[in-house]
Amino acid sequence: QPVCPAPGYIWTPGYWAWGPDGYYWVPGTWVEAPEVGFLWTPGYWGWGDGVYIWHAGYWGPHVGFYGGVVYGFGYDGVGFAGGEWRGREFFYNSRVTNVNVTVIHNTFERNVVVRNDTHVSFNGGRGGIQARPTAEQERFAHEEHRPPTAAQTDHREAASKNRDLLASVNHGRPAVAATRKPGEFKGEGVVPARGGAESKPVPKEEHKPAPSSERPSNTRPAPSHENKPAAVPKEEHRPAPSSERPSNTRPAPSHESKPAPAPRPSGHTESKPAPAAHPSGHTESKPAPQPKPKSEPKPEQHPH
Repeated sequence: QPVCPAPGYIWTPGYWAWGPDGYYWVPGTWVEAPEVGFLWTPGYWGWGDGVYIWHAGYWGPHVGFYGGVVYGFGYDGVGFAGGEWRGREFFYNSRVTNVNVTVIHNTFERNVVVRNDTHVSFNGGRGGIQARPTAEQERFAHEEHRPPTAAQTDHREAASKNRDLLASVNHGRPAVAATRKPGEFKGEGVVPARGGAESKPVPKEEHKPAPSSERPSNTRPAPSHENKPAAVPKEEHRPAPSSERPSNTRPAPSHESKPAPAPRPSGHTESKPAPAAHPSGHTESKPAPQPKPKSEPKPEQHPH
């Protein structure tokens, strides 16, 4: 995780997105919240009706369900322990986030225990995390939400055009695991992914994403033939991703192209191929003394 660039920025984990050329890594990055008091609920791949569906991330007053995926740096499967709003100021938990306390003074220290980190980055299906939303998380899903900010959308778009971030090119080990600011894929603020085994699900039949919305070393579901992710959270039917992600394991895709009626925190979902493993270097509960990527789930041997 790169050092936080300035007060008010919130960490958003990296993830594997699906495009015309298959899976590609969208590096984790620091982003300004669209509104005071809002927190980020990461997106996740979930199994349902024979396919893996992308449940897009969103901003809201509480962190909702994100598949039980351990993204690290405060996102340990349930909730967020990386910081909290106190009035109009955001305070950082220096135990799990990389902040320079000589520059950012709104900090506190709170230990976080990470349990059951299997490095799997998808929910349900073969080998996936079996977590389900709690009653409280279900309530959070119906609160006022905001879609990804323009900076996040541009960040993803830039990642989709960077061939080095394609799983088929980096084999689950992207050169850029995380960035200090959206769209910055070169320079001092870039954190490379650590080497690690891949684990992605086996690809299956094609499932084109519905005309609606949308980590290295991680496990992604196996991609099917063709499923393009939507720019904003919407419902899409895409094939399960194949085995390529930065250290993580993804679920294997299946035949049907219908989005699974799986729990989704945000307003929309897409059915795409199952995600692969995230690149390693981001699942630590304590911030590294120096910037380093998180270790995300890997795709089925098939990359925080």
